[in-house]
Amino acid sequence: MSYIDRNLMDGEQIVYRGRLNLVIFIWPIVWFIVALALFGVGVNMKEANVRTFMVALGGLFALSAIVAFMRPLIQYVTSEFGITNRRVIVKTGLFRRKSLEVLLNKIEGIQVNQSVLGRLFGFGSITVTGTGGTKDPFHNIASPFEFRKKAQEQISSVQNLENR
Repeated sequence: MSYIDRNLMDGEQIVYRGRLNLVIFIWPIVWFIVALALFGVGVNMKEANVRTFMVALGGLFALSAIVAFMRPLIQYVTSEFGITNRRVIVKTGLFRRKSLEVLLNKIEGIQVNQSVLGRLFGFGSITVTGTGGTKDPFHNIASPFEFRKKAQEQISSVQNLENR
């Protein structure tokens, strides 16, 4: 059971779930491609010393890729972004946990920052601004504009209920 599911209030329903974008895995993939290239070059070398060196270097890059893969994997698996009919709930981290739970009527704004690469690959940062000056940025969110849109829809529906 996820963090969001465990922390729902009575009558609260999840409207939208967000995730981190897979772009967080780009550097481990690059390291692994370099490792494969070094292995390939090393295996085709005629000199035994050079072949051994290239294969060992490829192994070092492969090991680096595996180690570099662990951090984004943990980050991807342990990050949750949700919008309910009452709150925005965000939880990141396994060992150093960071959570944000803001009632919809206490949100002043949700800012989206997106680089050129973010636009190409569909990721960006969201910053939730709550009353009282809290500003919490969360990076590498998949479809950040969709997240903001769903939050704004829920904020609007809460305001309409309060105005009745």
